[in-house]
Amino acid sequence: MTDDPVTVLAVDDEPVNLRLLDAVLSPRGHRVLTAGSGQEALTLLERNDIDIVLLDIVMPDMDGHAVCRHIRATEATEFLPVVMITASGREQRLAALESGADDFVTKPFDQSELLARVASLARIKRYQDTIRRQALELAAWNAELEARVGEQVAELERANRLSYFLSPQLARLVLGEESLLESHRREIVVVFADLRNFTPFAETSAPEEVMEVLGEYHRTMGALVHRYEGTLERFTGDGIMVFFNDPVPCDDAAERAVRMSLAIRDAVRDLAARWQRIGHDLAVGLGIAQGYATLGRIGFEGRFDYAAIGSVTNLSARLCGEAGPWQVLATDRVLAGVEHLSCGSEPVGDLKLKGFSRIVRVHNIIHIEEPSHGEES
Repeated sequence: MTDDPVTVLAVDDEPVNLRLLDAVLSPRGHRVLTAGSGQEALTLLERNDIDIVLLDIVMPDMDGHAVCRHIRATEATEFLPVVMITASGREQRLAALESGADDFVTKPFDQSELLARVASLARIKRYQDTIRRQALELAAWNAELEARVGEQVAELERANRLSYFLSPQLARLVLGEESLLESHRREIVVVFADLRNFTPFAETSAPEEVMEVLGEYHRTMGALVHRYEGTLERFTGDGIMVFFNDPVPCDDAAERAVRMSLAIRDAVRDLAARWQRIGHDLAVGLGIAQGYATLGRIGFEGRFDYAAIGSVTNLSARLCGEAGPWQVLATDRVLAGVEHLSCGSEPVGDLKLKGFSRIVRVHNIIHIEEPSHGEES
């Protein structure tokens, strides 16, 4: 509550009555504005912050009832306290209340009663002002909160878009620096995987069976991609392409790729055992290659993908195509990236792969030493 003086607007067409009201109120610390007509009162209300109106009823042109109704019909003053100064009589007092007055005093008024009415209604006005001010502050706070929520929703939408091709860990990192998605060149390790015997299975099985098998397969692979923090470029039916060391670099890209590939092989082997019991003869084969690629966001407004383009992706795909059931085929370069670990592998031979002029030496990775407790990435 403020200690500022109460501003009273006294409205009466008799100057002597206005002087009397001023003489009663001013010594008590109230600020008194006077109006000799209803129209003058409305003008003062538009230009001043009034706390309470003392309003005579009988005035020419616009009487007190008309003034009070206008006050109540105006949004800025609809709750402004109004005290009617009436002649004695029940009908006059009832008419004052029906016009919208909050209270009334009768002529000749008692000074103590008038001061009590003013003090009481002024307190109500100050409470109303406090509530209005708090409402404005609350509205401003809500607007700020809405803006912050909007920013957070936009951030979540960006994270959701990124999560289509990045692991959750990488998506959070990239959010802080979206320039990572612009076109650039980097050495990456690429893994391709797909199911052996999938085409005959899809041709001879009901669509519901195919989708159920793919659903289990994709969920299993997706969980492992996220676990090893790979970048999922795409699913292509039974195929999947994942790469490492981009958009966020890592020092152990080859190791992550190999560990993920072996984990996929073992997880899908468990799935295949159950599929076998219901008549589906499926297995997975994988290819891993390392080399430079051009990476970045491709697509159009409304649909973007994060892609790797270069011979390393083709090489990985060709190795995957050459892989037999449960084989994880990798190049010399990939094997060199995990040579510091106990990695079990067997030579497959020098292969002439479609689209490549040079011979590629290929190895089937069988196992890799498990990290000791606390070392797993």
